[in-house]
Amino acid sequence: MAEVERAHGPALPEHLREVAGRLLGDRLELAERFVAMLATDGLERGLIGPREVDRLWERHVINCALLVDAIGPEARTLADIGSGAGLPGVVLAIARPDLRITLVETMQRRAVWLEEVTDVLGLDVEVVRARAEDLHGDRTFDVVTARAVAALGKLAGWTLPLVSDGGELLALKGISAADEIEAAGKALRRVKGTDPQVLTLGSGEVEVPTTVVRVRRGPSTTDPHAAGTRKGEGRG
Repeated sequence: MAEVERAHGPALPEHLREVAGRLLGDRLELAERFVAMLATDGLERGLIGPREVDRLWERHVINCALLVDAIGPEARTLADIGSGAGLPGVVLAIARPDLRITLVETMQRRAVWLEEVTDVLGLDVEVVRARAEDLHGDRTFDVVTARAVAALGKLAGWTLPLVSDGGELLALKGISAADEIEAAGKALRRVKGTDPQVLTLGSGEVEVPTTVVRVRRGPSTTDPHAAGTRKGEGRG
């Protein structure tokens, strides 16, 4: 199956080989298979558009893989919200097999795709068909990621309650990242978001670096969504 997948997927561009090797190492073949699946089944099932096929590597896979540079070695759990086609969740599962990764997706057809892809690639991940809000109070993670889901203010309300105290939200954004931080100030504070920063990843390695907004979650003793608190539990 791998040979068929590679035959139908766009080849890794030569100018990206070095950064792909650094980020993916000996798991590059898994990324090649994932790209091939996106370019064939993913296209047919409407998970990506026709124009994206030729730029899957640079615009999507490497763009997402660069998130590895923002995730510390101490992280153990990660949730990707609105995983869609698997960007960045599947890519991170390839690049960081040490992480326990949960892919959260509301749409059934996308959740089915994620289950199929992770099964074919042999990735040890959990796929949850739910809205992020459905998990509030039940689950927390060291890192929560999101790509092309919503503006930062709205995204914070969905995702930061899933971040454990001291953990962080990593939201892939574009050139308006700084403006989004400014506009989201009150929304961030409501859900204990602190120290928002714009990170630029991959400068000097790729033509268009990956822009990420990182927001840490401060500790709270009154937030019912704090780490360790579950629905129905009292405070003793």
